[in-house]
Amino acid sequence: MPRSRAQTRERLLAAALDVFAEEGFGRSTVEQVCERAGFTRGAFYSNFDSLDELFLAMWGQRSQAMLDGIRDAVAAAEAAADAEPFDLDQGAARILAAIPVEDRWYRITAEFTAHALRNPALKSVMAAREAAIQATILPIVDSALARAGRRITDPQALGRALVAVHDGTSVQVLMEPGDPQIVSARTELFVCVLRNFSENSSPSENK
Repeated sequence: MPRSRAQTRERLLAAALDVFAEEGFGRSTVEQVCERAGFTRGAFYSNFDSLDELFLAMWGQRSQAMLDGIRDAVAAAEAAADAEPFDLDQGAARILAAIPVEDRWYRITAEFTAHALRNPALKSVMAAREAAIQATILPIVDSALARAGRRITDPQALGRALVAVHDGTSVQVLMEPGDPQIVSARTELFVCVLRNFSENSSPSENK
């Protein structure tokens, strides 16, 4: 992609994030995004077919950044474990710290999810992307669990449980920002899920 077009695309994505957060996805228009970015409708449609496509591109960017952050967090936890036994609680805390819970992004995704639920084709796209993210995360989690002497027993169930806990606790964190007990409980729930959907690697310890 030519540099100028890539820059235009990035400006549109940044502008859309602000517009969606301020107006709500359902009330936002292409014109508002273009005005915020300082471009014409032609510039928009040379990069995106619709606001739906723009949101999915935005989601893809943020998902990639999240995955990179999780990889870095696990690598840091594994590096620390070279000097001492891998601690599952500390590892989970590192991973969660790499998954930001942002008020405006949560509101945007919640609104877009409601929008997608009314559109079967879009709902299928979102479900496929969620599945792809889970498929990417699970090997990372599996590596971390292996360092803790554990192995996943049901990958699909673990992936779904992790998403459910993330979504549920994100609301709690946003409703009571700055409460250390909420953050601590979030970490404890993730560790509980990891333990419940994994077992000790040593067969003798599983008897």
